[in-house]
Amino acid sequence: RDEVPQESSPRSQAAMLVAAFAGSLSLSIGASAAPRSRSAVNMQVAAEAQVAQPVALAKAADEARGLAIDSISKAHSGHMGLPLGCAEVGAVLWGQEMSYNPDDPTWLNRDRFILSAGHGSMFLYSWLHIAGYDLPKEEVSNFRVKDSKTPGHPEWQGMHPHTPGIESTTGPLGQGIGNGVGMAAAAKQAAATLNTADHTIIDHHVVVLCGDGCLQEGVANEAVAFAGHEKLDNLILMYDSNGVTLDKMAEHTQSEDVSMRFEAQGWEVLEVDGHDMDAITKAYRYAKDSDNGKPTLIVCKTIIGKGIDEIAGTCAAHGEAGVQYQDSGREALGLPADEKWYVSPDTYDYFKSHKAELVAKYDEWQETFKAWKAANADKAAMLEKPAPSAEELMAKMGGFEVGSGVATRNAGAEVLQPIAQEMPFYLSGSADLHGSNKNYMKGVGDFSKNNYAGRNFYYGIREHGMGAILNGMAFYGLHTVSGSTFLVFSGYMMGSVRVAALSGLPVSYIWTHDSIGVGEDGPTHQPVEVVAGLRAMPNLDVMRPGDAEETAAAYASSVTRPDGPTALILSRQNLAVIDTCSAEEKRAGTLKGGYVAKKEEGELEGILIGVGSELELAINAAKELGKGWRVVSMPCVEAFERQSAEYIESVLPKAMKAKTTAAEAGYTAAWYKYADKVLGVDSFGLSAPGDEVFEAKGLTVPAMVALAK
Repeated sequence: RDEVPQESSPRSQAAMLVAAFAGSLSLSIGASAAPRSRSAVNMQVAAEAQVAQPVALAKAADEARGLAIDSISKAHSGHMGLPLGCAEVGAVLWGQEMSYNPDDPTWLNRDRFILSAGHGSMFLYSWLHIAGYDLPKEEVSNFRVKDSKTPGHPEWQGMHPHTPGIESTTGPLGQGIGNGVGMAAAAKQAAATLNTADHTIIDHHVVVLCGDGCLQEGVANEAVAFAGHEKLDNLILMYDSNGVTLDKMAEHTQSEDVSMRFEAQGWEVLEVDGHDMDAITKAYRYAKDSDNGKPTLIVCKTIIGKGIDEIAGTCAAHGEAGVQYQDSGREALGLPADEKWYVSPDTYDYFKSHKAELVAKYDEWQETFKAWKAANADKAAMLEKPAPSAEELMAKMGGFEVGSGVATRNAGAEVLQPIAQEMPFYLSGSADLHGSNKNYMKGVGDFSKNNYAGRNFYYGIREHGMGAILNGMAFYGLHTVSGSTFLVFSGYMMGSVRVAALSGLPVSYIWTHDSIGVGEDGPTHQPVEVVAGLRAMPNLDVMRPGDAEETAAAYASSVTRPDGPTALILSRQNLAVIDTCSAEEKRAGTLKGGYVAKKEEGELEGILIGVGSELELAINAAKELGKGWRVVSMPCVEAFERQSAEYIESVLPKAMKAKTTAAEAGYTAAWYKYADKVLGVDSFGLSAPGDEVFEAKGLTVPAMVALAK
């Protein structure tokens, strides 16, 4: 593409982009030649079916542009570029190619659409409205209004208010690509588990729309590599390639050949004019029908902001600069001046007819599903099995010998096995650390391109990609998922963890090697500050169990929590199975987040709070301080604070705060909410055996006794 000088006028920039893209089309679908390996692909699709009703869909595309222009203009906020630049892509997807039912937006076999470039949210809201979802025009016009169903960025249907048709929360760029990979993997796993030779109940596709910003983010590349390696050919990534980013033209920050990068990672790559619905249709159908072991990237060459000449093809289209051209833009699109948010009766009629066709296919699937269910009682029972309670899962878990030393990561390895057996759609995985994280499920196989029915996932050294993929699997709606790495590397995942927390996704993170107890690996691997940071994240349960029995309850809680993610913070070193209360009391108390692990004898003189590996420290200190000292274990602050005021007071009386001391091998500040004295670690660790590091940092029984007195 020729460089577009910044000093040129908006109209000339748009014209130059059109010319540049037209030049590239000689290498795209339908042409006689194409670069590299794509020539064979292009020849195969050149003669395939055309757009059935191009006039109707072109009209719908312009009216979708109008909805975006009007909503963003009313809000004086938002991103106009993508909704205008990708309108023809939307018309083909919702008006002809994707399989969905607006009346049943959670249908198991629907095609999933993810807008990874979530800043272009009015693209999605416009098409959901036009396609017949329960998103009335009033909601479309209330874009970015408090409590509307059209927030600034798409928010998943599990959030409030509910917006039907939204498959995932997007906005942080690149995350949606990882979500799409996760959904595609979940669909492959579900299909391999549930489909039979006689009945196919899962054969849908996952469609993601992204831009340059998404592809520049590292999380996207990690997920793309995973998808290509695992041959997820049910995934179609549509790349809005407009050559424009927010600050400058994209060429100022990128020069790699994106298509070659994807080809090197095992993807099929097609290029089309993103405003040519015939070309889009051909490419999409080829991608959908090609079960060739390759996910497909469709590079859609578009003009950002197309429809408003003053901003088309420029960086200004990334924001709301087009608002001042609302009236002239609408006039150029042929929209009536006296009716904002205009959708013609012809367009509504077209999509009403299209919906009838979609519902007919949906009804056919329902008949197939009934036949499948009748012929496969075992699989149907697996699919419809109600989720077990934490108590039911704990009943399947064996106990641990009091006084023995068990690292909580090893305890997790044991209690994970009954979870795997009781929850047939539970998936676990690791970023190349199964042997260290101890989260491998026995007897359920490994997910791979050779065995999609497997349930142990190998993500490679791709923590951030793993986090986004886990979210996609959870968004998919069928599986309960977890992933693991060292706690110190959880920082690589934080963008994905935050999306899971704000979306209320039931994802579990198994993060081991939790403190200075890691020892010889040194401060690079001793996460002294990480747990405190995790506890600051809303709606993330952070569970740091103090012994094997607490670990059993923590695992049970993590896989049964319905409305948010859980971080399991587990030790590398052995921890004593404490003997000051029963296993039942420890498990029940852990589910409540905090409990009395050692009761005082006689009048209460003081309280010690012990967390994780420091629970044993607190118990030993209490024995030296005297019979009047209580020990409270608080493995999960978040769960504890959800308890009744009466329960919290019974465990930690407010009147005793001045005589309460907390201990945790990590950052101390947050514990002053519960205790006036805190023993912890406010500096980085050091490379030495774990017990020597504890000694050097002052986490010892004598130190706690002296502080508490």
